[in-house]
Amino acid sequence: MSLFKSSRIVEKQIDEFLDTVAEGALVFRSGINAYLESARAEFEASIIEIGKLENRADILSREVESHLYSHSLIPEHRGDVLGLLEHTDNIIDTVKMSLMQFSVEHPVIPDEFDAGYRKLGEASYQAADAVVVSTRAFFRDATAVKDTLFKVHHYEKEADGISDTLKRAIFASDLELAHKTQLRYFALNVERISDRAEEVADRLAIYAIKRNT
Repeated sequence: MSLFKSSRIVEKQIDEFLDTVAEGALVFRSGINAYLESARAEFEASIIEIGKLENRADILSREVESHLYSHSLIPEHRGDVLGLLEHTDNIIDTVKMSLMQFSVEHPVIPDEFDAGYRKLGEASYQAADAVVVSTRAFFRDATAVKDTLFKVHHYEKEADGISDTLKRAIFASDLELAHKTQLRYFALNVERISDRAEEVADRLAIYAIKRNT
């Protein structure tokens, strides 16, 4: 049963918020790929787009919070909902930070590591996308959350493995130490999206149990 069965306005706002986060994950994936392909215009366009999406997500989150308090909705779950929205919003904030760091530092990524960064970007994207599905389930039918959360943990672990393999390959190469260190940082930078997704998943697991008891 929907958590907001008595308020279609809040339900619509949360749906739009989650759509925005999901779109931000897509922009992250396309932005990373554009950078690796040296498609400068497409990459810069992704930064502009993620800025708009981040702003939209912030507005929607504040609107939900205002509506919950002004209409005294679900006081027993209000803190959980607001905490969940805050941590989900961290995903799109981290996406923006990640892409901005590429724009600021312009790391030179040798061709031999191209595939590794692409795979890492894909795994992080999949983790973020999966947690949006799980979060949407929480608001519509908390009993379905458990059936979707495993995908978030799967892709987060996959991202960890890809990142570890990539960093080992980087430090086994003949690159200058400073270059190796920078490339390691950007592996962590891309992987961080999956970490934010897992943080949301951990909260979801607890909140879903609370709703189902």
